Amino acid sequence: MKKITTLLFAGLLSVTAIMSCSSDDNKNSATSQPENLDPVAVVKTNNTKIYMHYMPWFETKESSTNNQWGYHWTMANKNPDNVDANGKREIASHYYPLIGPYHSGDKEVIENHLLLMKYAGIDGVLIDWYGTYNLNDYRINRDNAEALIDMLDKVGLEYAIVYEDRFLTNIVDAGLSPTVISAAKTDFSYMQNNYFNDANYIKVDGKPLLLNFGPITLATPADWTNAFSVFSAKPTFLTLWYESGDAGANASGEYAWVYQDNTHISNFYANKLPTLPVAMGSAYPGFNDFYAQGGGGEAIGWTIDHNNGATLDETLAMAQNANLKYLQLITWNDFGEGTMFEPTIEFGYSYIEKVKAFAGVQSAPVAFSEISRLYNLRKQHKNNSGIQAKLNRAFDYFVSMQPDKAVALLNEIE
Repeated sequence: MKKITTLLFAGLLSVTAIMSCSSDDNKNSATSQPENLDPVAVVKTNNTKIYMHYMPWFETKESSTNNQWGYHWTMANKNPDNVDANGKREIASHYYPLIGPYHSGDKEVIENHLLLMKYAGIDGVLIDWYGTYNLNDYRINRDNAEALIDMLDKVGLEYAIVYEDRFLTNIVDAGLSPTVISAAKTDFSYMQNNYFNDANYIKVDGKPLLLNFGPITLATPADWTNAFSVFSAKPTFLTLWYESGDAGANASGEYAWVYQDNTHISNFYANKLPTLPVAMGSAYPGFNDFYAQGGGGEAIGWTIDHNNGATLDETLAMAQNANLKYLQLITWNDFGEGTMFEPTIEFGYSYIEKVKAFAGVQSAPVAFSEISRLYNLRKQHKNNSGIQAKLNRAFDYFVSMQPDKAVALLNEIE
């Protein structure tokens, strides 16, 4: 009898414990909330929209179809397979990327670039775009651009296209299109169908933003009117500075670029900015092309010294004084012309630190080196799925502006 009573008592305790645990679980599930890992915007005080001009044209031996380094690392006479005592590859540039030469379609490279931009207060990317045709490296550039676009939404950045109409004659000469107008129509139809309706495609005055590096081939308003006939609604269209007359009423305005010295920007702000419905300014760290040294053609003929960051300071100050709505940074990664904001061995993170200060970034301070540590760990543990899962979580923390949690995960791995 005593044994039975003991068993009954033990059973009642078990039921009570189970009910208590169940009650606690219900209470916890009712009060706990899942982590929000969606992209969160950087908080900043500068209302100017800051966009980065981006080249998607870099290829490595591993990424190319012919097992050769891409032209933009080699030009005519440089060989990245030659490595010096410090581990630097021979590339066609006066400057060297901090992460080394890379493939523009590499997911880890894109992740690194976009996170650095986000934490610098950059709002979006203006992608240098050669069109849709499978000629030379145009299709590869498009594929790389679309790998970039795929991650932009995950990071929480916008994008727009900078169209290169100069290559349309190559399409006709190769027999791929009967006229330059028809070739442009094919490209514009592709843009409209694949990019313009994206939620994070940049809109100005309610219309998709489209820039053109020119015009060069489509040289008359009639050409642009004909080519734009494929659009259901015309985009907000900006030409290169002083070139909008070539597009006529199709142009909504112009954007500044880089030329000879900083006085050209000041002249644009003083004389053109007040006359344009839409205008986009420019800022850059310098200009120092490698064409002559790399056998890639004649040197441009002028340079703008980086001057230990003073050139960038001046062009950003000019943008600030002009009270711009839109500013284009020239460029993230044109290593051949030496205009890169991307961190380099020579300049470190100093240029994006200056952009961060210009933007007035207020939220979630984090060292840019921590973002690069994510990239390095990606490469170091590329075949370890468990560590990659942790790094995916760190990425989510970075984009949702929880960098402390991201760094804690990185510390666990190292």
